[in-house]
Amino acid sequence: GISSYCLCPNLRDGKMTIFDVIRWAADHDCQHIEFVPFYLDFLANPELIDRVREACAEANLPISTYSLNADLLKPDLEERRAEIQRVKTHIDVAHRLGLTKMRHDVASFRRPMSSNTPQNFMKEFPLMVEGVRELADYAASYGMTTTLENHGFFVNGSDRVIRLIHEVDRPNYGLLLDTGNFLCVDEDPLVAVARCAPLAKMVHLKDFYVRQAERLTGVGGLFRCDAGSWFSTNSGLYMLRGSILAQGDLDVWKTLKLIRDSGYDGYVSVEFEGMEDGEVGSIVGMHAARYILDRA
Repeated sequence: GISSYCLCPNLRDGKMTIFDVIRWAADHDCQHIEFVPFYLDFLANPELIDRVREACAEANLPISTYSLNADLLKPDLEERRAEIQRVKTHIDVAHRLGLTKMRHDVASFRRPMSSNTPQNFMKEFPLMVEGVRELADYAASYGMTTTLENHGFFVNGSDRVIRLIHEVDRPNYGLLLDTGNFLCVDEDPLVAVARCAPLAKMVHLKDFYVRQAERLTGVGGLFRCDAGSWFSTNSGLYMLRGSILAQGDLDVWKTLKLIRDSGYDGYVSVEFEGMEDGEVGSIVGMHAARYILDRA
């Protein structure tokens, strides 16, 4: 299946509504759809939740998960409590959508790169555990599982995500495994996928072009990972740009074999964020994923 994130430019520019995205996904044989609430304001329009759920049911298109940007590490206590309450409200949305699973971030994607140190991770680790446990326990009242994506530059890397999941120690907390994002923190994706696949509750398939940063001076921007822009890894030594799945520099064949051999049998979303048209990039990526899964 796909994430609605793949078609964000079309939603942003008014070329598609979320109902067009649902129809497009069903017409292109997606087996499920994941929602990211960009250009999709469920909180301001609660009736939209029911309309989206009903549209997916009519299209025979299961909703696999609901993915939310969040920052549980805000330095001010009142802001931190407000953020946890906001995430709880989105857990309510996921439940109303009929889901048993949703993902929320722990740290801001746009956290300053200079703060992404091991020392700061250790310092802020207790706050992570506290916030995640509270949200997992809240989700458990609905029978829901919450997940951590290896996303951004701070709560990313196999060591960090494995440690956090084990320390939280909740049966309804696991990993949304993004097969490309480990590169953001300069980790070999194959090594990280092999280590993390046993914790996966959901999988994002992604591919990147990888280049030496010194050869792309002035080309990229630190956080412009959308629309095919180059962006820096944590070390600053490499630049990444999203590609169509299996057309970039990642070994998608071996990645999918590692996931399959781990025993994972849940939903897999193609997450396209390259410079090509989102409809083209998504459908070509899904065809590639199916082709490889049949042969890996």
